[in-house]
Amino acid sequence: MSGSPAQAVVVDDSHFMRTMLSDILEKGGVEVVDTAADGAEAVATVREIRPDVVTMDLQMPDVGGLEAVERIMNDCPTPILMLSAHTADGADVTFEALEAGAVDFFTKPGGEVSTQMSGQADQLVRKVNAVASADVSGGRNSTGSPTSTTAVGRSDDPGCQEGATVVIASSTGGPTVVERIVASLPRAADLRVIIVQHMPDAFTGRFADRLDAATEYDVQEATDGDRIGGGDVLVAPGGKHLRIAGAGGGRLRIKLTEDPPEHGVRPAADVTMRSAVDAVDEPLVGVVLTGMGADGAAGVEAINEAGGHVVVQDEASSAVFGMPKRAIERGCVDDILPADEVPEGILEATRPEANP
Repeated sequence: MSGSPAQAVVVDDSHFMRTMLSDILEKGGVEVVDTAADGAEAVATVREIRPDVVTMDLQMPDVGGLEAVERIMNDCPTPILMLSAHTADGADVTFEALEAGAVDFFTKPGGEVSTQMSGQADQLVRKVNAVASADVSGGRNSTGSPTSTTAVGRSDDPGCQEGATVVIASSTGGPTVVERIVASLPRAADLRVIIVQHMPDAFTGRFADRLDAATEYDVQEATDGDRIGGGDVLVAPGGKHLRIAGAGGGRLRIKLTEDPPEHGVRPAADVTMRSAVDAVDEPLVGVVLTGMGADGAAGVEAINEAGGHVVVQDEASSAVFGMPKRAIERGCVDDILPADEVPEGILEATRPEANP
């Protein structure tokens, strides 16, 4: 695909939406090679055309978007961007589609769809191009879909230093990777974990619920004024930056703000990581996972300069290598690891011998 426009298939049961999406993508430089009105037609079209990317509606009659994703990823793995309703039910099915192998999702606006969708045109084009570049050659597990919740090195004493804090940055292709990493951290490590996943506000609460069900840690979507201690995980809510405003008694105090986006995103991991450097005296680990853009690079550089440890996901296991690559280019990375080895990398970085 290098040097030529991404070729896309647009799938939606609404003729109006197919036309509008196709127009937006074509104007943004994406070549729409075909459309499909339902999941069954989508599977057949993808099998025949082998496009670079598919935009997939979730709710369609007969064969819906989730089933179509499962069939495509089993038959001819292709990068897929889900188009999801901005609702709780839409969030649940969207996460199932990501588990089935879809790379990312884009929320359809409510209300006056044509006006609001046009206002999000640039963002949609960026998402489609990012997803088109994703490597899904390994099929549904290529982006690290959770296959096990067995914690790495699970024991009564994993040897981690008390009060260690981990800040995880993730974007495109990240939710399933984050889920597997958090599920693999032993509760006995007693880590304080903060996750900044680029995701709309209607989805971060559901994401936290899914993580909570997958791990021994207590996981919540962050609220202003929260305090996080060992064994707790907080997910930055969509639409707000998460800052660590102070520390005391083994707990960190959280402040949420609506300051301007950084790198075009809010929450931004750079904001959280910089605040962690200022507030945390105990071992600090910055982790940058799959995603497009540069968020997290400046943050982990600050962590490195403060004596913390930096882990990034390697290119082979990243759906989109943008964020890890930008961090590596800063020259501040200690470990470049496959997604499956990131949990052990975190544990190694929080052991006393790593923090003399």
